[in-house]
Amino acid sequence: MRGFARSFAVCAAGVMALAGCTNSAPPEQPAPQSSDALPGQGLPSVVPQPEGIDRIGDDVAVRGKVEIVVDPLVDKPTQDLAKQVFELAGADDVVIREPGQPADDAALRVRIGERTAPTVVKGLQEAGMGAPVPMANEGYVLAVRPDVDAEVFVGASDPAGAYYGVQTLRQLVSPGRIAGVGVLDRPAMPLRGAIEGFYGPPWTHEERMDQLAFYGDVKLNTYVYAPKDDPYHREKWREPYPEREIGEVRELIGQAQAHHVKFTFALSPGNSICYSDPRDFQALQAKLQAMYDEGVRDFSLPLDDISYTRWNCDGDERAYGSPSEGSAGRAQADLLNRVQREFVDTHQGVAPLQFVPTEYSDVEDSEYKTAIREVLDPRVLVMWTGDGVIPRQITVSDAQQAERVWGRKVFLWDNYPVNDFNGSRGRIMLGSYDKRERGLGGQLAGDVVNPMNQAAASKVVEMGAADFSWNDEDFDPQRSWRAAAEYLAGKRFAGEDPGVRGDPATVEALLAFFDLEHMAPVANGSAWLPPAPELSRRLDAFRAGWSGGDRRAAVRDLRAYAEVIAAAPERIRAGAPRDFVADTDHWLAATDQWGQALLATADGLQARASGDEAMAKARFDEARWAVDAAQRIRTTTAEVRPAGQVLVADGVLDTFIAQAPGLR
Repeated sequence: MRGFARSFAVCAAGVMALAGCTNSAPPEQPAPQSSDALPGQGLPSVVPQPEGIDRIGDDVAVRGKVEIVVDPLVDKPTQDLAKQVFELAGADDVVIREPGQPADDAALRVRIGERTAPTVVKGLQEAGMGAPVPMANEGYVLAVRPDVDAEVFVGASDPAGAYYGVQTLRQLVSPGRIAGVGVLDRPAMPLRGAIEGFYGPPWTHEERMDQLAFYGDVKLNTYVYAPKDDPYHREKWREPYPEREIGEVRELIGQAQAHHVKFTFALSPGNSICYSDPRDFQALQAKLQAMYDEGVRDFSLPLDDISYTRWNCDGDERAYGSPSEGSAGRAQADLLNRVQREFVDTHQGVAPLQFVPTEYSDVEDSEYKTAIREVLDPRVLVMWTGDGVIPRQITVSDAQQAERVWGRKVFLWDNYPVNDFNGSRGRIMLGSYDKRERGLGGQLAGDVVNPMNQAAASKVVEMGAADFSWNDEDFDPQRSWRAAAEYLAGKRFAGEDPGVRGDPATVEALLAFFDLEHMAPVANGSAWLPPAPELSRRLDAFRAGWSGGDRRAAVRDLRAYAEVIAAAPERIRAGAPRDFVADTDHWLAATDQWGQALLATADGLQARASGDEAMAKARFDEARWAVDAAQRIRTTTAEVRPAGQVLVADGVLDTFIAQAPGLR
């Protein structure tokens, strides 16, 4: 966690860091912070981790009337969020007014607006936050002044920065109080979010609406609509969306705008487009225009998972020659350049075009990449999945090599936690967002994760990605992982008491369940994240204790953790959100059985340590029956593709239970 004394020591008045001032000192490891700091002590937990946060005084009481003064910079959703924050914190009345209007007799005054507005400047300076300087997009400065006349100030240079400042403010309040801290903050990456780009059942409209609200809560600003199994996205790309679907798109665009998320519409014509046919270009342009008319201002043309060994029409062979990597690259670049220049450049407010290339992974040069590099408009963003379709890690060096072969900084399409490939059969990805190297914030154009068919369960990894893409230099995978458990256990980011972090027992149950589903595979099924690291550690400790002679203590400790696993499903069903429980239902059911199997195994080992072999055999038989029941639980293609046997800590839990009867 970077406090002011370290992060901004070389920058005059602190906030210069937001204008590009840097600290040449090596990054320190963040000190552990309690997520439930006592009043006036420590630092509250904020997700994503701010670039700089420090105590500037004691907590400030929230009671009576709160007056919030806002500039035109502060949009209605931000005003509504600010009002909700203080109402939930305990204010009797919250009044919002513009500068210049008569002041109310308020117990607490809050000022949100332009960083350079005189009252904001004065308030931040008096709080020690420095003089106004140009700020990065989406950046903000926040101060809670614990003076006699307590005040709160949030300064930003754009509406998104003001919104994110209030999102941080929301996490600083607890019932009746707000932490006396100062925050200097900005995102490391300009584009941060998720791409619904998986195969199998797309998300429902309700799931998308919920995801967009969640993205705003954790400062993700990008959602790319690209579900492979939406026929109007891929196979029927020329056809307009039916009115019902258009109505849903309108709602999604409104929801995205309310939470400062860019709704990015993706169209994937590569399986059938004739690049040289003006009618196909007109059809593509008409589809984009229809979405523009609905309010979309961000567009993507994915040309992934298609063949460049054949053309879709004879005209393309006449225009570009025989099918090949190079000719496909030239044809695609010509199409993308036309869309950028004839559609994007001629429509007000449209962001540069995004593109998923046919060769979307690795860092090796090729005829295809050469054609893209030499012909494609440099403004077009190129998406890249890392050194493989499912990368084992993503490093700064790999991103730099990708920049060289594509001729521009790449936009990361991170294929995690997606579970739509054969190597992920039977898995739900609840591991930490890990093995993404610090420093990528300065090397990537953005980072979007490709989530699972299970939208609510995807939030575990999405929260980690939000933390990383906002502040990769201070990123701690374990901190973010625990924050996801706290969120699911009851620490909602909007709509409920902002100080509630949920039942600790539910948090621990979720972390135990996450551990069982920690394994993440590459395409061939081998692990890039290990299976059940905490369970593995405990089983190793048991084996050492058993072989070392203190068998009773070894079994006692093993059984205690077996009880945590066995109780976790019921605790999660009672304490976690219904959509998360529904998404993970099969895995919770399997964990029920595996937990019973581990308990029976521990009891069998205890009986053996006591010399009762008949009892040991009976308990080992019980464990085997529970394992059989667990292994009969399967997913269906209506839920996830591909379907298969549900896996729980495979290679760890099953191996131990199978080997335990042989321990002597």
